Amino acid sequence: MTAPGEAARRKPARRPTIKDIARRAGVSESAVSFALNDRPGVSQDTRARVRRVAEELGWQANSAARALSGEHAGALGLVLARPAQTLGVESFFLQLVSGIQEVLSVRRIALLFQVVEDLDAECALYRRWWAERRVDGVLVVDPRTEDPRPELLAALGLPAVVIGGPAAPGPATAEPTAAHPQPPLSTVWADDSEAMARVLDHLHGLGHRRIVHVAGLPGLAHTERRISSLRTEAARRGLDARRVRSVTTDYSDAEGANATRRVLDAPEPPTAIIYDNDVMAVAGASVAAGRGIPVPDRLSIVAWDDSALCRVTHPRLTALVRDTPGFGRLAAQELLTVLDGGPPRTVQGEQPHLEARESTGPCPAG
Repeated sequence: MTAPGEAARRKPARRPTIKDIARRAGVSESAVSFALNDRPGVSQDTRARVRRVAEELGWQANSAARALSGEHAGALGLVLARPAQTLGVESFFLQLVSGIQEVLSVRRIALLFQVVEDLDAECALYRRWWAERRVDGVLVVDPRTEDPRPELLAALGLPAVVIGGPAAPGPATAEPTAAHPQPPLSTVWADDSEAMARVLDHLHGLGHRRIVHVAGLPGLAHTERRISSLRTEAARRGLDARRVRSVTTDYSDAEGANATRRVLDAPEPPTAIIYDNDVMAVAGASVAAGRGIPVPDRLSIVAWDDSALCRVTHPRLTALVRDTPGFGRLAAQELLTVLDGGPPRTVQGEQPHLEARESTGPCPAG
């Protein structure tokens, strides 16, 4: 039998209301509303007393009520339209969100995160958030080469920052120019083309001439930039386009492994493979080991994103190292700047560097 005192202790605490604040502060409920919403009609002493009592009671404004009154929702949105099976294994988004959250927590702003099945569902969610005033702005990830989201968000008047940039972003500048007019939405981007050039420089310098790029999802702006850069850099070095090529996947370890099997079964298998994330690179190394292909003696492997996986795998994987949490912080800060009245602009993130480890070596003879 439960004792009365124990039942009382188990009862959920009641959230304080404006009536509770008014009773303790000895003022009317309308005076509390004026004081908490920083409106005229009460003295400075009353305003200070009401706010002190509200803090003592742990009172917080209701987000729905704030939205209905035209105030800020106190939240930013992030929607991810990706295959669900890739989310649990790819570390990039966890690191990105940690950087975003680091900035938002200082301003006590919440991050509303949702996973949807496709781009149509993402656009529908933006419309609902806008209609319900659920968020003050959104962070847009995975920009597409054909992307309806910037136009939709601009039409809704919903502030946004695109993380990853368009297929061919302009220079990192806060001022519009004739060649690069003012963008409709702010963008933070990383130079994938330059990063690919660094990877190819490394492999070409080791003598590799048959190179396969196991890319991510087709249609994503950064996937297309990397594929295009590989072709451009290969041509600049006089490499045969039939021997330097890209294949697309869904970023998962399963598709990374399947792609590795296919390219290794080709009449002229690659001597080096570039993977668009760490998970696929580790899966590819496992396929090579299962076939008795030593890394790097017969096959060199490069991972686009560095992670703990790359550093604990044997041999350790050569990888592009970048500050992904810092990229998230940059995006969040840019959105806050827009919300504070700043103009949309294009901002370039820190350039990644290639860290050569044991998974890359000289091209094998023959």
